[in-house]
Amino acid sequence: MEPPAAAGLSAAWHRLSTALVPPAALGLAAPRSDPVGPLKDADLRAALEVLRCYDLHSIVEEWFIEVLQTDLQANIAPEFWNCIGQYENTAEEPQCSSLLLDAFCLLKCRLDPYLNSLELLERWTKAGLLLGTGAQMLQEKVYTMFKAILFFSTTKSFQEMIQQFYSRTFRIYMRQWKKGEEGMNECESSMSENEQESDTEEGGGESQVCAGCGSKKEQCWCPKAMEQFQQLNDILRRLNLLERVSADAVTTILHRMIEERMEQRCRGEYEHSFLNEFQEWIEKVIGWLSRVFLQDGPLARSSPEASSTLKRWRCHVQRFFYRIYASMRIEELFSIIRDFPESKPAVEDLKFCLERTNQRQQLLSSLKSALEMRLLHPGVNTSDIITLYISAIKALRELDPSMVILEVACEPIRKYLRTREDTVRQIVAGLTGDAEGSGDLANELSKADPVTLENGQESDDDISEPGDWVPDPVDADPGKSSSKRRSSDIISLLVSIYGSKDLFINEYRTLLADRLLHQFNYSAEREIRNVELLKLRFGEAQMHYCEVMLKDMADSRRINANIRDEEEKLPEEERPPFSLVAVILSSEFWPPLKEEKLELPEQVKEAMEAYSKKYEKLKAMRTLNWKYHLGLVNLDVELADRTLSLSVSPVHAAIILHFQTKSTWTLTELSEVLKVPVTSLKRKMTLWLQQGVLREEPPGTFTVIEEEQKDQVEKVVLIDSDEEGDSAMASQADQKEEELQLFWTYIQAMLTNLESLSLERIHSMLKMFVMTGPVVTEIDTQELQGFLQKKVRDQQLIYSGGVYRLPKNCN
Repeated sequence: MEPPAAAGLSAAWHRLSTALVPPAALGLAAPRSDPVGPLKDADLRAALEVLRCYDLHSIVEEWFIEVLQTDLQANIAPEFWNCIGQYENTAEEPQCSSLLLDAFCLLKCRLDPYLNSLELLERWTKAGLLLGTGAQMLQEKVYTMFKAILFFSTTKSFQEMIQQFYSRTFRIYMRQWKKGEEGMNECESSMSENEQESDTEEGGGESQVCAGCGSKKEQCWCPKAMEQFQQLNDILRRLNLLERVSADAVTTILHRMIEERMEQRCRGEYEHSFLNEFQEWIEKVIGWLSRVFLQDGPLARSSPEASSTLKRWRCHVQRFFYRIYASMRIEELFSIIRDFPESKPAVEDLKFCLERTNQRQQLLSSLKSALEMRLLHPGVNTSDIITLYISAIKALRELDPSMVILEVACEPIRKYLRTREDTVRQIVAGLTGDAEGSGDLANELSKADPVTLENGQESDDDISEPGDWVPDPVDADPGKSSSKRRSSDIISLLVSIYGSKDLFINEYRTLLADRLLHQFNYSAEREIRNVELLKLRFGEAQMHYCEVMLKDMADSRRINANIRDEEEKLPEEERPPFSLVAVILSSEFWPPLKEEKLELPEQVKEAMEAYSKKYEKLKAMRTLNWKYHLGLVNLDVELADRTLSLSVSPVHAAIILHFQTKSTWTLTELSEVLKVPVTSLKRKMTLWLQQGVLREEPPGTFTVIEEEQKDQVEKVVLIDSDEEGDSAMASQADQKEEELQLFWTYIQAMLTNLESLSLERIHSMLKMFVMTGPVVTEIDTQELQGFLQKKVRDQQLIYSGGVYRLPKNCN
């Protein structure tokens, strides 16, 4: 077939080019506003066949892209941004919204011819009439060009306009949704009531301002705003610019709304779960997002891409909510732990969110920082630190059953408690119910199935059912047994602070001895119960000494009853002048008692000797070693005009008894008679000064006040705090000094035999040969070094070249 003439080719190209792109884009005189008359598909195909004869059909697609790019850069984009620029001079929000919509309507008008031509080119490509990249690739090129040229960089005013537009329509939509809910259900939840309050506050009044658009009710433009919202979304969806234009604004709005709502509803509220309420609210938000990304109306049909986009936004909103909610609860975790178990709903919410976010490290670092700042400093009592640690154990076990968070986050508490001298005493007092607010520990001790504190607790292989095994989180310490960590209870975690239960056993022995010696009525039912419960925890062997102490109390009651029965059988003149009741202790099993010198009056000593003889008759081959300074004396002080009945310590009684024979004593004279140091005796005298029995005139001389002087100004006498509730037990410092003296004997023997030893060698030998008994506690290297340096300063040791040796003149 003969090819057509050049005029025919030119006519075919003109017909095809003017049909595919606006004539103005080709430099023709036709205005853009004039609609191009529709050409029949047959005419265009005929023109395309002419181009095929010259193999020019392969360049149609490339030509179309090039014309579109040129037109976008030279005409369409500048025209669009000039229209947007008018926003800067517009203050009213309704006008801004109209301008925004007008600008995008103009953009759609300019791009519609290209989009219609794009559909035509896609059909031709699928029919094989064109050679190019394919229909799908052509479409992607066109839409990418829209985004790249029109919105490669946007102005700040445009971003503000878009954000304001979507923010306003979001508020209007949520308000309309809420009104619909109110119509369906008059009984609103507490959350809806809170929303009403916030809406009223935001609107500035109940009746004057619309809560949706923020205008006066007679000027409300909510319907118009929602109509513009729908029109703009349809335009952006048509141009495939919806996500490019609105994504940042929608993200910012949703994030801000979630954060604001969370601050209003959840901050500081730990006793309610908010997850379900927020899920309902998020569903409302998804309803608004569907209005943005899905077509609306009777002809609406959602494409797979739009549905996928909505699903992606749903995941994003939920993920953001979980992350922000978890962050807020992590910030408040110290307060949540403090308020546990009332704050259990907040802990459960945080656990749910942590399972869906990767925020464990954030939690660990935040909680450690909060503990160090708010708890672990000298201004907090040890008992308060222990109380919060117990709450942390409960709360963090609920949060993380593997106990890894507890182990890592609370390690600073454990380290700090080791530095407090009264930690063991406070824990033991809590176990026995002596400390304030110690109900948690006492209840834990009473549990029916306690965790036994034995060395070498079960391993991970001890799990009865293999299917019950759960792996530890990745941040768990691989060197520690998983099952041991999970099975640890409050008491075992507190005891493990020191790594040894001997400290607690010894402290409990001291506390038990102190309590038994201060009761004076032999009643030990509560102590027997505590010892039995502690035996379940620490084992029979560890509590043997405590059992002997309780047996001593029962034996003392029986012996005193026998001696009293014998005394009652005697004639009146042979009975002792006063009743003497003794607590008889097995010295090897009781903690060291406080040692003080005291010389009692002869009549008291005679009564004690008589009691000892009666005891020796009952218990052959045994005798009593009296502790004169310990005990309680009930006495009546008879003065000229009054009688005082008091219960005092033996030293106080010995003081006042000496005033029977002589009404005035100097402090020095009393000190010589009683064998008590003057400084200590002066403190003891304050009791009788306070009771008005003695007066000090001149200083250092005490005289009995036989008749009370009512007209004399009463003097305030301060009693030393050490006098109140004195312990019968030797102090920890005294016991430590005694143990160190025991070590000193061994150290002298070692240095005599081996001449010189290093600090490490001395410590290892002491650990091997001395630190083995149930009473002797361990001494660490630092304590030993301090002790040895003290001996060096006292010239009892020589230190040189890193070794210790005895001086040559030492025997």
